[in-house]
Amino acid sequence: MSLVDLEPFLHRLADASGEAILPFFRTSLRAVDKSGGGGAFDPVTEADRAGEVAIRRLINESLPGHGIIGEEFGPERPDAEHRWVIDPIDGTRAFIAGLPVWGTLIGLMRGQEPVLGLMNQPFTRERFWGDGRRARYRGPGGERPLLVRRTASLAEATLATTSPKLFATTDLVRYEAVERACRLARYGCDCYAYCMVAAGQIDLVIESGLSPYDIVALIPVIEGAGGIVTGWDGGPAAVGGSVIAAGDPRLHEQALRLLNG
Repeated sequence: MSLVDLEPFLHRLADASGEAILPFFRTSLRAVDKSGGGGAFDPVTEADRAGEVAIRRLINESLPGHGIIGEEFGPERPDAEHRWVIDPIDGTRAFIAGLPVWGTLIGLMRGQEPVLGLMNQPFTRERFWGDGRRARYRGPGGERPLLVRRTASLAEATLATTSPKLFATTDLVRYEAVERACRLARYGCDCYAYCMVAAGQIDLVIESGLSPYDIVALIPVIEGAGGIVTGWDGGPAAVGGSVIAAGDPRLHEQALRLLNG
């Protein structure tokens, strides 16, 4: 099945997960701390699990030869050539606080390459998707292509990260060197910040400690909009870890110099 054929299925997955997750938003929902109290608060809710179950069910029914790697449950067929990488609610902290800067991430890997990705925000009725060559947005105002903006220098740039408190000490020092060089920094947007890079609203996202399901779905969206996503070492970002996304290659290069300086 080609990527063109898989795109409608990607939207079916988004529809199904949105229907499962949205009834829980802004309700009295209990969150369990996956860190066990031994680290930063890492919540999971019934909504996370319901969303992932809905996605897994559709994949297993429609594409039983494809693998699945999700945040909430164990991997299925992880050695398959095609693997769906799922984060049912990226931004669970925002979700349980009633803030709409969360989204469902659904990505497809072919071998080691992310080839299709989508972020769905069912509350705001927004959807961002791409295949690495093109990217599109659909929202209350209609549908349009996504295009990054070109920003030549960090001094003109808007930077985002989920929270500086999530960086390890040495990574925080490196991150702060970039933040000081930027015009504006915003916190707390999780996957939404990456989509704003694709939409030309934010110039740069820098994070560390990511898992593959935090980033795989976002790579084809940003690259399809004309941006770049790598590790802090300039290598592939699909494995997670320390990641940088930029709308302009010049900005990406400047930030990498500071991160590695």
